[in-house]
Amino acid sequence: MVNITIRNLPEGTKESLRVRAAQSGISLEAYARQILQQASRAQAERTGNLLDLSRRHFGEGKGVDLELPARGSHRAPVKFDR
Repeated sequence: MVNITIRNLPEGTKESLRVRAAQSGISLEAYARQILQQASRAQAERTGNLLDLSRRHFGEGKGVDLELPARGSHRAPVKFDR
């Protein structure tokens, strides 16, 4: 395991984290560990490749069905004879 020291953390921030940890029934250290692990996982999810990202958001059953217009042109054809 690795140890980390956080310096210059405002007292209000530490107190807020301590209260949230107590409300969760865990220590401040365990609560801070959870926050860091969640942030690390979130970053790892954002660094995936574009194909994985598109499958995750637009894959099977997550897309949008669009009604496509009929093909063709409404312009008159060009005439080359005089």
